[in-house]
Amino acid sequence: MEIKNSEAVTNGSKTVMNSDQLLGHWQGHRALTRRVIEAFPEEDLFSYQIGGMRPFSDMVKELLAIAVPGAKGLATNIWEELDEEISLGKSKAEILYHWDQATEDINYWWPQISEERFQEEMLAFGQYKDKGFCTLLYFIDNEIHHRGQGYVYLRSLGVEPPSFWER
Repeated sequence: MEIKNSEAVTNGSKTVMNSDQLLGHWQGHRALTRRVIEAFPEEDLFSYQIGGMRPFSDMVKELLAIAVPGAKGLATNIWEELDEEISLGKSKAEILYHWDQATEDINYWWPQISEERFQEEMLAFGQYKDKGFCTLLYFIDNEIHHRGQGYVYLRSLGVEPPSFWER
């Protein structure tokens, strides 16, 4: 049996996770990514690259370009164009400020996302068609992917990254 991401396999109706638990899961990942940002040496955050990958600061820009506009889009179905060229400043402290502000903004938009929105099909950022829960899971998966790249960078710089299980 082939199952697409947005299809559900059901044997009755069971709730695995409620909305608050899902937000806690996402925010747990965000807290861990914040610790990865903190672990970077200041100069390497903006310039260090391996094998053609972007500097970690550019990856963080992508994550921030998705997070709050994504939560707002889930809540309102008003989707901004995805813009990864946001200005985060030139210091780690400024990036962390923007990260923390995004955390507060996600917490603002989250209660406005109805339970039904997670099952509705939508066109996120005007280009990604899927159900709401799949769209949100993509946001989380994308962050995990880029955080993994950050771990590779940190290890290659001789910096011990935070424990991945401590969310």
